[in-house]
Formats: sequence, C-alpha cells, structure tokens
Amino acid sequence: MNPCKVMSASEFALERTFEYGSPEQNESVQAIIQHVLKEKDQALFALSRKLDKVEIDTLRVSEAEMLDAYAHVDEPFLTSLRLAIDNIRRFHEKQKRQSWMDLQTDGSLLGQILRPLERVGVYVPGGKAAYPSSVLMNVIPAQVAGVKEIVMVTPPGTNGVLGINPAILVAAHELGITEIYRVGGAQAVAALAYGTETIRPVDKICGPGNIYVALAKRNVYGVVDIDSIAGPTDIVVFADEQAEPAYVAADMLSQAEHDEMASAILVTDSERLADEVQRELAEQLAHLQRKDIALASLERHGAILLAANLEEGMATVNRIAPEHLELMVSDPLNWLGKVENAGAVFLGRYSSEPVGDYFAGPNHILPTNGTARFSSPLNVDDFLKKSSVIYYSREALLQNGEHIVRLALSEGLDGHAKAIQVRLEKEGE
Repeated sequence: MNPCKVMSASEFALERTFEYGSPEQNESVQAIIQHVLKEKDQALFALSRKLDKVEIDTLRVSEAEMLDAYAHVDEPFLTSLRLAIDNIRRFHEKQKRQSWMDLQTDGSLLGQILRPLERVGVYVPGGKAAYPSSVLMNVIPAQVAGVKEIVMVTPPGTNGVLGINPAILVAAHELGITEIYRVGGAQAVAALAYGTETIRPVDKICGPGNIYVALAKRNVYGVVDIDSIAGPTDIVVFADEQAEPAYVAADMLSQAEHDEMASAILVTDSERLADEVQRELAEQLAHLQRKDIALASLERHGAILLAANLEEGMATVNRIAPEHLELMVSDPLNWLGKVENAGAVFLGRYSSEPVGDYFAGPNHILPTNGTARFSSPLNVDDFLKKSSVIYYSREALLQNGEHIVRLALSEGLDGHAKAIQVRLEKEGE
C-alpha cells in the first residue's frame, strides 16, 4: 500500500480551499446569532437542548466543579501540564514590548502607547476535540499581555463526569481562569460578542472550533476582534538523504490524524528516502488508533514531492507556506535563513512537531492554509492595542504647517487646510 502519491516538486500544483460554509450553514449561524441577541440566556439554554442534546440550568461552571476535576486527572498529567505552562509563559514573556516616546529637536513629541485588551473570550472545543493544550496557548499570551479578564466557553455534553473534559477545567484552573461557561457552538460566540444577562461581552474572541464556530466568528468580526479563521492543519517535512524514514513518516502522521482535510507533505531530493517513507507510512498506519482518518488525509491531501535538488525543494516549501515546517536535513541551521513562509520551523531530527504542540514554549496556534505568507503565530501583540501620541510645539507647527496645508489641499479637503492655516495666521502675527 502506498498511502501518499509521489510526484515531481516542479509539477506540484498547489490547491488552496477556503471553507466559507454552505448557504444552509450560514443561514443557521445567522439565525443562532439573532436568537441569542433577542433571547440572551434563554436562547443559550434552548440551543443547548436543541443542538447539544443537553439540559442545563446554569451557565457558569462553579469553583467546586473546577476543583472536583482534579480528582479525574493523575499526578503525572499535572506535572507535565505545569512544566508546559512554565515553558510557554517563559517564551511569551520575551515577546513583551513597551510604550515609547520620542522628543524631536523642534519640541514635538511622538510616541506609541501599548495597552492590553480589557476582556478576552477563549473558545475551547469539547467532545472528541478536547485539547487542554489549546487552553494554555490561548490564555497564556493574553495573560502576559496584561489582559485583565479572560473568560472561557466550552460546550456542555457527556464527555467526562462533569459534562466538560476534566483536563480542560484543570488546565484553566492552573492558569487562574475562574470565569467559565458551559456553552458552545455559534451561540457561545454570539454570547461573547454581544453579551447576555450572565455573560458580559468581550473585546476579542480566540480559539478553534467547528465550521459553525468559524462562521460565527466571521459574522461577529467588527463587533469584536477575532484571532483567525483556522483551516485544516498541515505539515511539510523538508528532508535530505540522511533523514530517518521512521521519523519522517511518524511526523507526517502526527498531523494526518487530526482530520481527513489535514495535509502532510514530504519534500526531498532522495528517491530512496521517498520509497522508505512510503513503506513506513503504511506500516505505522496499521498501528494508529485514528488510522482511518490519517489514511483519508494522506490519500486526499498528502504527497511526497521529489525535487531535482534541495534548492528546488526549498522553493516548493516557500510556495506551500506550511503551518508546520520540519527541516530534517543534516545542516538545518544553514537552511533556516532560506525559509520565507512558515508558521513554525522545527530544526533537526529530534524537534518533532508535537514538541511545539505541547511543551517547548512557542505557540501552536499557527497560520494555516498558506496564510503564513502574511500572518504569524498567536502572540502577545494579538492582545494589545496601540495608540499613537502626537504633540506639536508652536515651532514645529510653524515649520511644517505649509506642508500640511499643501497636502490637505491636494486632496480637496480645505477644512483640514484651514484648521492649520488659522493657527499659522494667528501664531505668525
């Protein structure tokens, strides 16, 4: 069995698909948003009954429930979680920037003030897609930025003894998040954007979700900020003759197991490696719990691209602009400077993609679907707003006023020009 198609890197035609939802899905999301706008808390209760098949009588998760969650995780998990928190916080602390002011020689003062957002909402998926690591990756950069209020929403359900995965509640509690609501789907996004009797509105919504969550975030953007509309995950392994086939295949499968739309691609100049990776993929698939999902991903969106040389291979990598890029070559640092487009770059045979997903420190919320061409991983700046500061002295205005007038008149805005001219006339007397 050859799970992946093999083709020439020069012939590889990059296909990007963007999920805008069906007309029915968009109509459903808009109806849900309007329902929440009108009925608020009662809409959330009704939609939980209808969509989640769960009867709830209170939205907020209590402190007792959060503490009870600790009884359902073990100490080794807690140890690993706390070490990951330390690593992620330490990495994001290095991203902090300061406000600045610059005094000019003419007495003017220019600067920028950085302030954290006041209130941020984090959406955490439930059910099978219950990822405590995403709690860490969304919350920690917001905390480092200085966001005062961070609220979490996650769907109610039958997953775990509390209806919410205990690991998610423990992760939130370890970070000091105490405001958590058992609501999911498009209705949770609407509640965060517009508010209800129980849930106060936020300034920004971040976190992954299904197509209904993504469409809801798209709909409320402008009322609030959002992080991004994430597409399916992807990985590119850039490898030479010396790469270990078992490692390459395992890392490709680490992304293919996410869902059938995920993309896993090997770019290499070695036919031998390509053949051995094919064999490894087939062998490792047989032992993977999510093998049906991974196989579908490889068959539909996976590929092994053979390049004439590594330079051609790197050009292909930059064209793909992967979310995750592994440089599994003998001299990865020499190739790092040639990477133009990638969300996260993993260097060498021991820097497997899950190292970044869970533990190393960099954020695992990355640009997907080729958007690494113009966007970046979630970071501290995403939770800051910037205000420009302008102070002009009399000397500065007299020196530069005519330039301002001239530019205003060139745009036909004589009111702008007169606002300067009146000062020039008064101060020039």
